[in-house]
Order: sequence, then C-alpha cells, then structure tokens
Amino acid sequence: MLVILSSDCSVADVAAVESAITAMGYTPLAVPGENRTAICVTGNKGPVDPGPLRGLRGVVDCIPVTKPYKLVSREVRAEDTVVDVDGITIGGDAHPILIAGPCSVETEARTLRIAEAVKNAGAAMFRAGAFKPRTSPYDFQGLGVEALHTLRRVKQEFGLPIVSEIVDAAHLEVMIEHVDVLQVGTRNMQNFALLQRLAEQPRPVLLKRGPAATLTEWLMAAEYLLAGGKRDVILCERGIRSFSDHSRNTLDLNVVPVVRQMSHLPIVVDPSHGTGRRDCVRPMARAALAAGAHGLLVEAHFDPRSSYTDAAQTVDADVIRGIHDDAAVLARLPALDAVGAGRAAVLSSRP
Repeated sequence: MLVILSSDCSVADVAAVESAITAMGYTPLAVPGENRTAICVTGNKGPVDPGPLRGLRGVVDCIPVTKPYKLVSREVRAEDTVVDVDGITIGGDAHPILIAGPCSVETEARTLRIAEAVKNAGAAMFRAGAFKPRTSPYDFQGLGVEALHTLRRVKQEFGLPIVSEIVDAAHLEVMIEHVDVLQVGTRNMQNFALLQRLAEQPRPVLLKRGPAATLTEWLMAAEYLLAGGKRDVILCERGIRSFSDHSRNTLDLNVVPVVRQMSHLPIVVDPSHGTGRRDCVRPMARAALAAGAHGLLVEAHFDPRSSYTDAAQTVDADVIRGIHDDAAVLARLPALDAVGAGRAAVLSSRP
C-alpha cells in the first residue's frame, strides 16, 4: 500500500504515519517524488487495512499496490528514476548511454589501449571485469585487485566512469574506491545477502537479469536493493537461456518496453552476452535502442580475437562507432511510443 500525504504535511505528521505503520507490524519506507509526499507500506503478505491510517493528520489517500514488488513499480513511483554517474545521466529522457570495454581487464597497456579506442568511438563509460566468475574453475578468473588499479588509470587518463562486476561482498570496500558503478552479474542476481550489502553502499548498482529469471524475479531482486535504501539502480537485460543453438542466449527485447511500463528504473541491454556472436551485436544493439533501452553494455577490444575472455562476442572500435551513430539516428526520430516499428525499420536499412 502507498500512503499519500498532503504536500504541506509536517515532519511530525510523517513521523506519526510511520509509527502507525510500524505498530501494524509493517515497515514504512519513504518514496521520493516530485509532487507528493508518500510512504510505502512494506512487509505485508496480503492486503493492508487502510482504516488505521486514513484518519491520521495529513493523509490524503491510501492506494493498494497490486504487484509483489513495490518500490520498483510505477504504482509507487510514477516518475522515471534517472541515475547520475559522474555527470552522465541514465534513464528518463536522457540520450541512450554507450558503455564499452573488454570482458576482463587485461594488462595495463592493453586495457589503456582499449579504453582509448572505445572513447574515440563514442563510448561514455568503460566496462571491464576485475573479478570474473567463470563456469570452469580452470578458466581465467580475472586479475583481481591489480585490475582495479588499472581501471583507476583508465578513468584518470580518459575520464571514463568505470563499470565492473562485484562477485563477493569481501571485495566491496576496495571496489568502491576504484569503480563508479557496481555490476551484479547474472549468477548473483538472486544472491540476496550480496544485494542487501550493496543497498547500503554509495555506488550505483547495475543489476543483470539471471539466465532463467522471470521478469517478476528480476524486479524482486531489484526490490531488495530499493528496500535497503538504494535508489540509483539500473536494470540490464543480457539474454535468457532457451532451446536456441544458434546463439549463446536469447536476447529478450520484449522485456524492454514492458519494464519501461511497469518500473521507473532505467534499463540497458547487453547484446554481447545476449547473442555470443560479434556479427549479431550491432543489429541487436539497434533493436534494443529501437525498443526503448536507456543504454547498451557492449564488449569491445582493439583486437577482438585476442581478447582474454569472450572473444567470440567481442567487437572492435569500428562497430562501437557504428552503434554510436545508430543511437544518434534514433535520437532524431519521433518518440518511441508513436513510431517504435519505424525506428527499427530505419536502422535496419543502415550499413
């Protein structure tokens, strides 16, 4: 339930409502909004009786929330959440963001060379893994703390904010020192203990969808972050497991407009993991932008075939430049709601 208070309610009025919600056995959480004061009732497993709240001073309305996820839903917050990363905005009406870089941090010289290439091609942020959760224990696991120092060099020399995956809460303190956005990978989407820790730290969180997660499960994972007080959360669609044998995953672009309708959180798309094929990355990046994605997360390298990890899905700087150009074309077209199909048609005709 969402308790709406009058715009001129006092601090004492808000405190009284919160105390009443607590006395009912639930947890009150303030919901920031541009034109209203609101408190979300959380912790309930069924309908909440609004009777004890309606008569309180300052209460204007009590609105039932029908979804199991509350704080991430449009029912609770109608306005788009816009995440700010060092002055770069993600979400709302902001221009789609392009985040590019290698799957893994490599040697310092190679990583800096990749960073220079993707920045010159139009990327606004740099992505690379310092710690790599791998299916096989014999595969490259990342360079760890050494990689974080390399990422700091990237930011210092090229001014690119850093996105990198956190795989263990034990790494949190050192990652906060070096990384601007903490990525929760697909394997950790439902690592609720990790999500609760991330809710308490200052960096924005990019939450990838699990390989077999439903939309509700994904949004409930985001709910853990918001329930813990984290507001700057970005969702990332990266493909789900299916019966397909022609691609690494099935990139579920259906979810992009649905998420934008159901949630106020920004959503970006990872066409690299979503396809596993470099020849499919740009076409699916175009499709993601046409569907309304707020940005893209793309694996890139100056020499993709020599990439330490995920070489088959890694693209070069020319492809990054092409994706950047595609985003510019989309920005000049009318609003998505009116011509979503038209956007896709325009992009499909481009080289």
